[in-house]
Amino acid sequence: MKNRLLHRIRDYFGDLKLNRKIQLSLILIIVPLFGLFAVLFFNIYGFNQSYDHIIANASEAGRFSIKFKEEFDYKIYLLIAGHSSFSAENPYKNIDQAREIASDLINNTSMEDNKRRAESIMKLLNNLEKYVKNIEQNKVEGGHYDDNFQIWESDVQTVTALIQSTMLEYVYYETKGMSQVREQVSQSLERITLFSIIVFALLTILALLLSVVIPNSIAKPIQYFSSVTNQVAMGDLSVRVHSVRGAEVKKLAVSLNTMIEKTEDLLAAVQKDQTSLREAELELLQAQINPHFLYNTLDTIIWLAEAGKQGEVVEIVGSLSDFFRTSLNHGNGMFMLREEEKHVHSYLQIQQVRYRDILDYQINIPEELGEVVIPKITLQPLVENALYHGIKNRRGRGMIHICAEAKDNDVSIVVEDNGIGMTAERLAEVTAQLKAPEASGAKQKHDSYGLFNVNERIKLKFGDKYGISIASTYGEGTQIRILIPFQRSES
Repeated sequence: MKNRLLHRIRDYFGDLKLNRKIQLSLILIIVPLFGLFAVLFFNIYGFNQSYDHIIANASEAGRFSIKFKEEFDYKIYLLIAGHSSFSAENPYKNIDQAREIASDLINNTSMEDNKRRAESIMKLLNNLEKYVKNIEQNKVEGGHYDDNFQIWESDVQTVTALIQSTMLEYVYYETKGMSQVREQVSQSLERITLFSIIVFALLTILALLLSVVIPNSIAKPIQYFSSVTNQVAMGDLSVRVHSVRGAEVKKLAVSLNTMIEKTEDLLAAVQKDQTSLREAELELLQAQINPHFLYNTLDTIIWLAEAGKQGEVVEIVGSLSDFFRTSLNHGNGMFMLREEEKHVHSYLQIQQVRYRDILDYQINIPEELGEVVIPKITLQPLVENALYHGIKNRRGRGMIHICAEAKDNDVSIVVEDNGIGMTAERLAEVTAQLKAPEASGAKQKHDSYGLFNVNERIKLKFGDKYGISIASTYGEGTQIRILIPFQRSES
């Protein structure tokens, strides 16, 4: 039964939230301390009240016994000697004030003997009032100076002396009562000290116990989670967090398991995307080496050879060799801009032989930008697009112009043609697809396939800030602007 109860308490405490554990621990420590402090406070307050009560009574009595006799005796002497009048001195006011003080002493004292002494003072005050009235009556009648002097000397001074001695006794016994209070305080302090020692010992044991239990309830799960995350870091995504105690720890365990599962799914998705990306790159390279381009170029070479134009044959074969040497170069997928320029120049030389009646071109790339890195085969697909979907669809000769300039920390490359251009609807469609190719990839047309691939490769290499933008007017031409960072080749 006892083990069952302890097991239930342990389970309850183990499943509590961390803040609840801390709150419960504080309550278990603070409540007993508060109770102890309350006992100490009320005992000290009680003793203080007793001391204050005794000291206040003694002080009041001391003030009464000293000042009352001196002032009252002198005041009556002045009245008898004729130096003052009853209306001016009003001795009855002093008696009434003394009665009020004596009444307070009767009500405030807790000692029966002192209560009787205060009552005796009240009686003496009554007698004193009677003697004062006799003196007053004699003054009214006149001729009783000796009688009045006798009353003052024998009766008034005797009564005030008795009042003074009684007050001294009152003060003495009130002061003596302080020793009794002191003994009570001493005994109470001994009991409180013993009680405090016991409480502090129990609280110390409890605090030590909690200082082990609560940190362990935090440290052990963290150590366990650390072990699990280390396994995950080593590549073991099959590991999972199992039974743990504590509300927050359980939530953290669920979150960690979910994170591991999502990481596993994400890695699988990344592998799939990498495969898809590699396939897309291979498709792009294949698209650049268009068989029709090769067949048409070979036909052109045969035609030139049959026509006996040996110089042009040598020139076009050299351009074709440069073109394929660059296209089939296996590297990290990055060119210097001068290599990209050479590649697109080879392409345009070949196409100008075939389309000499409609094609002119200019390439203006500053020499200082020659070492800027750019994804491999970026310009040629854009030039091909300008030729086949711009220049060929207009009447008359066309011009393809390629230029580049540095802007702050970026490089802007423009491929511009004066071909047929795009309608506003087609331009809007292409621009939207460039911004969200994953949402519209299935709708990409053949005339814009190269644009999307170039744009995506630039963004994959340099980030979403970079890529291509298009401006086009139907009947006037198209301008494609490439934005890349100003990064020089390390080689």
